[in-house]
Amino acid sequence: MEGSFKCAVPLVLFCGWFSGVHLKSPSCHEVRTAFQLRHIGPLVLVPDTPGRDEDLQICMHNEPTCCTKKMEERYQVVVRRELLQSIQFLSFELKYRIEKNGGAFQDAFKTLIHVATNHTNSMFKTGYRTMANEASEAVKGLFTDISLYVLDLGASIEDVVLSFFDSLFPLVYNRLIHPGLSEVSVDYSECLRLTRQDVNPFGAYPMKMAAELSRPLQAMKTLLQALSIGNEVINMTENVVFTRECSRALVKMEYCSHCHGLTLIKPCVAYCLNVMRGCLANLADIDPHWRHYISNLDELTSVILGSRGVEQALLRVAPLVNEAILYAQLNGLEISTTVSKVCGQPQERPIATEIVSTVRTPATASFKPQDVSPFANLTQKRRDFMNYIRRYRTFYASLAEQICEGDLLPQDSSTCWSGKNVVESYTNRVVGNGLKEQANNPEVKVRGSDPMVKQAIDKLLYISKMHHSKATKAAQWSLSEAGSGEGEDAESSGECDDEDGCTGSGSGAPGRQKNTNTPEDRWAKDKIFPAVAPTLKGTKVTAPSFSPSGTARSKPGAASSHCSLLSITMVTILGLMCHWLL
Repeated sequence: MEGSFKCAVPLVLFCGWFSGVHLKSPSCHEVRTAFQLRHIGPLVLVPDTPGRDEDLQICMHNEPTCCTKKMEERYQVVVRRELLQSIQFLSFELKYRIEKNGGAFQDAFKTLIHVATNHTNSMFKTGYRTMANEASEAVKGLFTDISLYVLDLGASIEDVVLSFFDSLFPLVYNRLIHPGLSEVSVDYSECLRLTRQDVNPFGAYPMKMAAELSRPLQAMKTLLQALSIGNEVINMTENVVFTRECSRALVKMEYCSHCHGLTLIKPCVAYCLNVMRGCLANLADIDPHWRHYISNLDELTSVILGSRGVEQALLRVAPLVNEAILYAQLNGLEISTTVSKVCGQPQERPIATEIVSTVRTPATASFKPQDVSPFANLTQKRRDFMNYIRRYRTFYASLAEQICEGDLLPQDSSTCWSGKNVVESYTNRVVGNGLKEQANNPEVKVRGSDPMVKQAIDKLLYISKMHHSKATKAAQWSLSEAGSGEGEDAESSGECDDEDGCTGSGSGAPGRQKNTNTPEDRWAKDKIFPAVAPTLKGTKVTAPSFSPSGTARSKPGAASSHCSLLSITMVTILGLMCHWLL
């Protein structure tokens, strides 16, 4: 009796060892079923009954086991696949939202470019019919170059704007300043184009336009790049390569319990956190840069859709071009004098048509954008997008927790798997996120940084650098112009000296006062505004200056003449408006 009892004890223990899968006799049936359902590999790799395999390297156990070395190899492949699928599942909606909003901003920008192009062409057709058709090519080139800049395929905004005014000057000179000229030679037009910055016919307006366009278009350019790079970073995250140590730790956590026949038990929460934080340590280091990235998106979209955003800047092109042309007409005599010194006299043949006054007051009010703004719907979309994406500020810091909160958590059970045994709680210390915290990780050895993760961080840093890059020359000019009043002379190179008897396009600098004489009166009467020319006799015509300190640069004793000049200028403008309306 006693001998039979001794023989029965091992049998009871052996059967009790398989009680987790409720087997009446030693079998690996439940392990084979899980192996098949999870698509781990061919069933031939799973033994029918528990045995011993001395070659096991991960799920080593002194008792009979349902695992083999080949099963361990398949388990390592599967755990990497399953972890990547978990990351892809968690990042799918985030990536979709980023991609969708990037497309929305790009489509709205394309529509706005089309609207602004038509807006500017309408300005020419309404105010400057004699050059409208020729100017359309320059306008098309301007907005094409702006689009290329935003796509990071073109020159700077300052270069784009200055190039546009270079192309515009020959048209303004031949059609408006000298409307009686026949078609001039290509060489002469090229000379006008090349000397535009020296002659400075448009005053401060080119730099003013560049300054107004620079910030919102830079924000748009950076935003489109940021959204694209955001998707790239997420794609890199979804394809991270896990180390051998990570794979072994994942197998130990997920599948070593199967070797004991325990296919339904879940890993302990704290145990799972240690394993996942070890495997995702490099990804967790993206966290501070990702948070900054989200803040950059918020700031960029605010600039783009703000009161001085992309829409307002592009729709301001037409009024600024109109004012620049008016400025050139008002200073036509000076421009002609300077041009004749640089380019000579063009071949001139009178055209047998009635000369119509071509001066126009700024026609901003006549050019109304379409009733429905291309960016109107983006304001709400931007709000929804930012509210959504702010929830992902801690995406990389909380990735391990999100995975462990899924199917890995024990449900309605007081026990869990610790990697070796079934326990009531995991007793090892839980480490924090990031590489530095993994030195004391009891489950995973983390050896160093991942080059791919470093590349992802560099991409996010690039967006920060783009967003916070130094102001362009145009933006710097905008700030200095507001403080110093030197804007109108910003482009002038001073080609015309005192002995020439001319000034630098309304510079008003001491020592460069223009002599008033009969040729000037005759030019003003015949070429620009004959109806109001008598009011201008003996007075130099200038455009309203942007300089708040313009009077400070007048010669001593000129205060009374300045007041008189101001009165005459006001009368002139009123006369122009009346003549134009009639």
